[in-house]
Amino acid sequence: MKLFLPKQHGALAMLIIPFWLGVAATNIVWQHVLLFVGWVLLYFATYPILLLFKKKKLSFYLKWSFIYILPALLFLSIPIWYQPNLLFFGIAMIPFFLINAYYSSKNCDRSLGNDISAIFTFSLAGIAAGYFVEKQITFELLLVFMASFLFFMGSTFYVKTMIREKKNDSFKWTSWGYHLFVIIFWLLIGEWLICLAFVPSLFRAIIFYGKPLSARKVGVFEIINAAIFFCVLLIHLI
Repeated sequence: MKLFLPKQHGALAMLIIPFWLGVAATNIVWQHVLLFVGWVLLYFATYPILLLFKKKKLSFYLKWSFIYILPALLFLSIPIWYQPNLLFFGIAMIPFFLINAYYSSKNCDRSLGNDISAIFTFSLAGIAAGYFVEKQITFELLLVFMASFLFFMGSTFYVKTMIREKKNDSFKWTSWGYHLFVIIFWLLIGEWLICLAFVPSLFRAIIFYGKPLSARKVGVFEIINAAIFFCVLLIHLI
């Protein structure tokens, strides 16, 4: 049986990076592995669940929703048993899932509002992963959340300027202004190393703009940029 997997491959970086940065901000324990597997399966489950709101191929999407959600709940149940407060993070994610469901029902999956909602949810997972050990939301975990959210927002702006909004000058200036603002923000609060992690994003947003890059090449460069971001943040946290 061929697996029914999400087509948004760029979301995999959002799935992985905030979570493991949250772990790096604390100490890794064996339950983190179960928590991560459950988190991945939960993400896989949301793909067919959101497609249900389009009201097409309902039986097919319902089948795959259960295929993923049942093992996801099984894997998540063990970390939750050790740290029941993790349920509050799940509850906090529900409103953002409902926002994604609304956009899915309107066939507006590529809208900026939908992206912002998803990025917030992925970034929140970083706090949850660290909270499992710390049992509190520390300053480092807030930094992980902010850095992850701001980085992937920048990635969203950039990708749109390269594909769907490549002829939109106002969106170009919004993207460039955003990337510059984020760097200034980290400098102003004294986090120069985190600031350094965002410098490649600013350069690629300006240098690559208008270049005839295919969607595949844009994606490859984003993977490299995300890897740089992840490594620099790891240095900061460890």
